[in-house]
Amino acid sequence: MISSLVYDAGDATEFRIDSEADLADARDAPGTTWVRVADPTDAELERITDIFGIHPLAVEDIQNDVRPKTEEFPAHTFVLVKTAVLRRGETTFEEEVRTRPVGLFVGSEWLVTITDEERPVSAVSQVWQSVENRDGRTLQYGPDFAAYRVTDRIVDGYFDLLDDVGETIEEIEDGVLAGPDEDVLEGLNAVRRDLLSFRKVVWPTREAIAVLSRGDAEYVREQTERYYRDVYDHLVEVVDLTETYRDLARGARDIYLNALSQSTNEVMKRLTVVATIFIPLTFVVGVYGMNFADSPYNMPELGWTFGYPAVMFGMTLVSGILLAYFRREGWM
Repeated sequence: MISSLVYDAGDATEFRIDSEADLADARDAPGTTWVRVADPTDAELERITDIFGIHPLAVEDIQNDVRPKTEEFPAHTFVLVKTAVLRRGETTFEEEVRTRPVGLFVGSEWLVTITDEERPVSAVSQVWQSVENRDGRTLQYGPDFAAYRVTDRIVDGYFDLLDDVGETIEEIEDGVLAGPDEDVLEGLNAVRRDLLSFRKVVWPTREAIAVLSRGDAEYVREQTERYYRDVYDHLVEVVDLTETYRDLARGARDIYLNALSQSTNEVMKRLTVVATIFIPLTFVVGVYGMNFADSPYNMPELGWTFGYPAVMFGMTLVSGILLAYFRREGWM
């Protein structure tokens, strides 16, 4: 699907795109032309690349879902960024970071945005709506400023994702303190996996925006560079928060493993106490279980009337003494 807006400092007009001629008319219209492309067909991509001089390698980068980047071409500056949202499942460990590539092609008087699905990207739709509503700043500046506003909203979405991850980590920490549980461990692993996936997005995005902020992009005006520097500062904060949350997740996992180890030690200690108590009892039972025939060399207790009660009393007494000793030493 292809749609187009042409705007200047005072007005914005939507162009209907039904043919290649319509697309060329939109490109040549006075003012700034913004062409929004969603889930394009091969024919639509070929038409757009021909009319705007977009390099085919840049289009391939969107289709192949490569890492975020900024790259210069003769007719445009190509910026590839990715949206990122946390999709929640029924449980914590079913959460997943979902990303979508957004290609921004910034020319001298035009901007082309390409997304891989017909479902709209909120950052693109919001800025598009602001142009339709004749937002003053966006209308006054060129296509590089509209591209900035899209990237800025995408980066703002990163903070929303990190807020969700922070809440999840707090829930997991409460679960860790409550006691070891397999669901808690699975949740920790899911958070660490999500942060790793997110890290692979934000680090290259920071480098891509750095190119735009320091004057290395031909089609980004100097007056817009300061806005990209603000986006870069936000990305530095996003990277720092991501690393902080990774450390928190790692710390929560260590606490979980320590709690699990402590629980295992408690079980082993109780089993050791039980085994220790039964050692003398097993010895006594083994000795008095040797029922030999009558002989002057056999144990006299075997023929004693109170032999059995005496042995049981002795075994109980030994068990009681051992239990009292273990309690005094704090082993139980």
